[in-house]
Amino acid sequence: MTKKHDLKGEPIVWQVGNCYLGNVLVARTSKGVCAVLPGDSPEELVAELARRFPGAELEHCGSYREDWFQGVMDSLVDSRKASSVRLDLRGTAFQRKVWKTLREIPTGSCASYSEVARQLGMPTGSRAVASACAANPVAVLVPCHRVLRRDGSLSGYRWGLQRKRALLEHEQSLSER
Repeated sequence: MTKKHDLKGEPIVWQVGNCYLGNVLVARTSKGVCAVLPGDSPEELVAELARRFPGAELEHCGSYREDWFQGVMDSLVDSRKASSVRLDLRGTAFQRKVWKTLREIPTGSCASYSEVARQLGMPTGSRAVASACAANPVAVLVPCHRVLRRDGSLSGYRWGLQRKRALLEHEQSLSER
């Protein structure tokens, strides 16, 4: 279930690009990138953005050259490079802690839900970590795709297991270069 954030009247500027994940919508508030959403069609992605941020004034960006958009697209191509894109992550305090921890997992590496929970001081909190991963609004920049089951197998991914597999394979190829 997508968490909704009331940004009544606040502008959110968005643009859609394409990469190996398909269509990717990138959106930003005045504070930073608030959403990176992969999907099958721009219309589906704009509808998801509107559901996530009801009341916000959604505005299509007329340029692919904006630094915030290009920075995200560059991160999709090579996640080894540190991104200078500012993020506007909206979530609970716990979700933000999980997302911060996930950003510390290096490209080409993975962790289990239980490992992340232990790192947060919650040895039995793997389900809570999984829920925070599912609520992540910023695909790839908050790399929830790097979290696997304890046995190393893929588990649910908000944007589909095929995209999770593609991300992991892409990152593995980067780390082998």
